[in-house]
Amino acid sequence: MAHILVVDDDRAVCKSLELLLSKNGHKVSVVNLPVLVLDSIEELRPDLILLDMNFTIDTSGKQGMRLLQQILSAHPSMPVILMTGWGTLQMAVVGMKLGAKDFLTKPWDNKHMIESVRTALALFGHNDASNTQSEESDASIVGSAVAFQHVLEIVDKVASTNASVLITGESGTGKEVIAEAIHNRSKRKHHDFIKVNLGGISTSLFESEMFGHTKGSFTDARADRVGRFALADGGTIFLDEIGDLALESQVKLLRVLQEKTFEMLGSSRAQKTDVRVISATNKSLEDMVAKGTFREDLFYRINLIHIRVPSLSERREDISLLVDYFIRKTAVSYGIDPPIIEVEAMRWLQEQDYPGNIRQLRNLVERTTLLSSSRVLNVRSFQEYFKPQQHRMGRIQSPEIGTVTLEEMERHMIRKAYHFHNHSVSKTARSLGITRSSLYRRMEKYGIK
Repeated sequence: MAHILVVDDDRAVCKSLELLLSKNGHKVSVVNLPVLVLDSIEELRPDLILLDMNFTIDTSGKQGMRLLQQILSAHPSMPVILMTGWGTLQMAVVGMKLGAKDFLTKPWDNKHMIESVRTALALFGHNDASNTQSEESDASIVGSAVAFQHVLEIVDKVASTNASVLITGESGTGKEVIAEAIHNRSKRKHHDFIKVNLGGISTSLFESEMFGHTKGSFTDARADRVGRFALADGGTIFLDEIGDLALESQVKLLRVLQEKTFEMLGSSRAQKTDVRVISATNKSLEDMVAKGTFREDLFYRINLIHIRVPSLSERREDISLLVDYFIRKTAVSYGIDPPIIEVEAMRWLQEQDYPGNIRQLRNLVERTTLLSSSRVLNVRSFQEYFKPQQHRMGRIQSPEIGTVTLEEMERHMIRKAYHFHNHSVSKTARSLGITRSSLYRRMEKYGIK
């Protein structure tokens, strides 16, 4: 059990986090006033801190930054995750440079919050909180469609082996859930399942994140750090968004997969690693190999078994099962009575298009369940929170070939989505079908502020 200190002046936020974190096996303490934080750390000795960035009407985040510096000055190895309702790229970059381990915007996604906490704890040696999700993950594999049952058949066949698996499919189809299912049904299920978002790791930090570093190995290395491969030893490492990995980092990853050894930054001692590798991407790696942007030898190394997860449009008969599951899960998570859904509402949900796939459907069902004032959900209940205009890419007029570059198109779409969502990084990332880390990286690349 990890001890987490929540620092936020909003008591409703503190209560929500207390319920969420307690349910996931953590002990939670709360501090509402920033002046009490340092004394509370000395008294409580928490394993991790969730720190709000603003404690007055000021939304610049300067208060949180000052407090972060004070905390890390007194406790250099303390993992701190920053939270704010006014998230910007600049604030995230500054916070991470000062030593924060992650940057989350409010309202947070519960799964993302728990995963961020698990990762931060695991990286600082608190491994007993890093892998408590097995039963829930398997329970979320819902579906009877032929295309999806074919996926589950492959999962059952390969789970007991150590074969490397590449999972492909559109964004939001549940590739991570399939990866967890393979781990949970394998002989490695009693060891850790370590998730790594390769799209959110810069080339300069790749070795430190994946293989760890020793104290003093570079300017900001104030303590030894355990890498993801060491954490996953004996278990499974899930390499998400592997198609976003730079060629330079691909070489380093391939060497570890071939030799099954790695060296921490600052150390010349080779360490053995016994991990099962599962990768995922929504890109065509075959096309990337042909273009020279993805190494062919790495592609064959990670692609012994290929699983393609079907889109929601290919398994519409599963929508009613998924809706029922998300309603029940939301009700249990927030301690409310599950609402009743009218037959016509269910039929309406089955007729809609979901370019964001299961992630989009889940978001719609959860939001409607929580915000609807009625315990009976009809078509209008869902229509109020359904925004198809964010996803109907088919209606967008593409420019003529040769008039703009791909980078110009990407820059334009990111700017447009960012302004449309009132500078909310989380909402922008969801609407574009990428992670927040990937969005931060692209915004920094294009100088979007």
